[in-house]
Amino acid sequence: MGLYVEAHIRADLDELWSRTQDPAQHRRWDLRFSEIDYLPRTKGEPQRFRYAVRALPFLTVSGTGITAGERERPDGTRTSALRFFSPHPLSPLARGSGYWRYVPDAHGVRFLTGYDYQPRWGVLGALADRLVFRPLMGWATAWSFDRLRLWLERDISPERARANWLAELAVRALLFTGCLTGLELEPAMDVFGRFGADVAYLYPLLLVVVMSLALFKAPLTCTPAARRCLRAPADRTTRAPRVLHTLEKHG
Repeated sequence: MGLYVEAHIRADLDELWSRTQDPAQHRRWDLRFSEIDYLPRTKGEPQRFRYAVRALPFLTVSGTGITAGERERPDGTRTSALRFFSPHPLSPLARGSGYWRYVPDAHGVRFLTGYDYQPRWGVLGALADRLVFRPLMGWATAWSFDRLRLWLERDISPERARANWLAELAVRALLFTGCLTGLELEPAMDVFGRFGADVAYLYPLLLVVVMSLALFKAPLTCTPAARRCLRAPADRTTRAPRVLHTLEKHG
């Protein structure tokens, strides 16, 4: 699989399964989807679904897919797999497939995903995918996984987590912009009175320190962050599950 993300979540396996398999809960925490709805199905067939992504306020890209899961496995793990396709001409993702794997341990559940897709628009699409879309998809997946973790571990709703993230992002941007433009240099020097001229050389250093904190300080514990997730597989439990191959004939 081309993209991989893993989060360790201190939560009950059944609760994690519910919040990832129920479309109404899934779309609340997953930044990659605006809508997810199951479609009617016949007995013995994989579950089909429709999804939509609001790329811009006036543009919604939609697609369909099929999914199947294994809730009970001999080793205690669970898996879920999907294949998807978007006929929308403005969708950068033409088709793809992926899986979720749930691996319980003594402290919670390792929740991991691997997926890949075929970009649209030929050579230009492949280049745009390599430079923009694929890094963005990887970041959005990891950010969403940490958002889910906060919901399960700390009862911070996905909506509140997003608000926390936006607020922290705004504060960081204001600090960075203020330092970059060197605002209120004279008032800052007035604080030191007649010693202002002697310590003026420290002011640029202070700006650099604050700018560095704005850019690189670890996010608050109530804010989702992609950096908290692993982005490379660690062991054999990360291989694609067998259930993914059973969906090939239905794609």
